[in-house]
Amino acid sequence: MYRNLKTLLAVTICGAFMTTTVWAQAPKTPAKTPTKAAPSTPANAAPVLTSAIDSVAYSIGLSVAGSLKAQGLTDINTNLLLKAINETLKGTPTALTMEQANQCIGEYFQKQSSVKSDANHVTGQKFLEENKKRPMVVTTASGLQYEVVRMGEGPKPADSSRVKTHYHGTLIDGTVFDSSVDRGEPVEFPVNGVIKGWQEALQLMPVGSKWKLFVPSELAYGDRAAGPAIGPGSTLIFEVELLEILN
Repeated sequence: MYRNLKTLLAVTICGAFMTTTVWAQAPKTPAKTPTKAAPSTPANAAPVLTSAIDSVAYSIGLSVAGSLKAQGLTDINTNLLLKAINETLKGTPTALTMEQANQCIGEYFQKQSSVKSDANHVTGQKFLEENKKRPMVVTTASGLQYEVVRMGEGPKPADSSRVKTHYHGTLIDGTVFDSSVDRGEPVEFPVNGVIKGWQEALQLMPVGSKWKLFVPSELAYGDRAAGPAIGPGSTLIFEVELLEILN
């Protein structure tokens, strides 16, 4: 795989050098009478989409770029990206086989996820260590932390119950990743169908309660990312209000 990458790089550099050499050694031609230059197109001018397939091509580019940006690949070598696309579409030899490409992508993102998870886990543990020192915070045997904002007087749900709740979820830096409160619409779900930290907390909460939960990553999404905001290994904070047990 690495030999193929070196070959591709060598060919690209060689081609660029030869192009430069040809221009440098081209014989000078007699000066021609200047002609009026056509007006130049601004570099940031909108692309000319003359057909449906042009619009599709540009739209795919936007979609791919958005996905790359979301993955943090803003500094990716777009020249190589376009080269691979052109070679694949034209059926010409590629530097990597599809199997090698999939392996390369998988290994890269696994490594990146592991690095992010380790960093988030360390940050989360430091936060939780400090947070549990506050007198209003209760820490359970599992590591879940909660703070009672309001204690209700209703029954407590069981693992098999279906409940209605309002919640507001943030990262430890205050970034909001989800909120039924902001949407103005409570959510219904089975107690055993949510993350472990929620399952534990809900079965401790009487209906009418509002608690603030501090959920370590192992009781949330673990080493997996969840959406664009929740990175792997993230500690999560929820304000949860238990409105009703539905069954």
